[in-house]
Amino acid sequence: MRTLSDINNILILGCGTLGLRIGLACTLEGYSVKFYDLNQAAFSKAQSVQNRLLRQWQKEKKLNANQVQAIRDAMHWTTDLNDACSEADLISESVTENRAVKEKIWQKVGMICQETTVFTTNTSYLLPSMFADLSGRPELFCALHFHDVFHARVVDIMPHAGTAPWVLPLLVDFGRSINQIPVVVEQESPGYVFNAMLMAVLGAAGALVTYNITTIENVDRSWMGNFNMNIGPFGMIDEIGLDTAWHVVKEKDDTKSKKFADLLLTYIEQEKLGSKVGEGFYKYPKPSYRNKNFLH
Repeated sequence: MRTLSDINNILILGCGTLGLRIGLACTLEGYSVKFYDLNQAAFSKAQSVQNRLLRQWQKEKKLNANQVQAIRDAMHWTTDLNDACSEADLISESVTENRAVKEKIWQKVGMICQETTVFTTNTSYLLPSMFADLSGRPELFCALHFHDVFHARVVDIMPHAGTAPWVLPLLVDFGRSINQIPVVVEQESPGYVFNAMLMAVLGAAGALVTYNITTIENVDRSWMGNFNMNIGPFGMIDEIGLDTAWHVVKEKDDTKSKKFADLLLTYIEQEKLGSKVGEGFYKYPKPSYRNKNFLH
């Protein structure tokens, strides 16, 4: 059994959109963080986003120059999995939302890590039971699913049937320690709580377009105008990543989901993956839905 006081070294597997933010959030609260990725180029992209966030917080006087430097010094980057796992007390895995990819990494990690390392997956729709046994220590395996990290601060904690009971309160405490709002999901369910509701909305939005009811822009106008929000369903998908959304939708068997998956795939094949690459349904950094005339 471990408690929060035993958790000092955090390993982030995959430093994409969420991984880089989870690691930064941990570093802000005094944890030592290692980032692992297969591709060295991923580090440059992650550090660029982190530096932008740090500059913003420094400008807002939430951090000073010395604190920013200390945060950078507490983050370490490696493409060597053995080095990455060597001292990890807790692992947060955020690799591609693809079952085969996640299975492969957990098989490797389970053979390398120390016996006390707590294993968590940030999967959006897959279930922890799909990977727990592959890790070799299913009792230490649990889903720990983040949203935006800094603006949407909910972290979902979802065990599988074999997760040790003490892991849940540990992860609740850990979530709170990095300024998140823990939501415990009592049993495995694809999409946790918020994502299950969100995908119902996004699926409906997709059907309105694929069945030629209206346009992408008008779906977003309707949502934004009625809820007084600054983003609509297709803008949300751009933030999530069209590739991530596609991995979720393509697993569904109904006709509406299949048509929506096909729509997403047409954008993915053009490398339009969303805001993270500069274009998805909209072009960034100035998408048209942020234009003051968009709702007029």
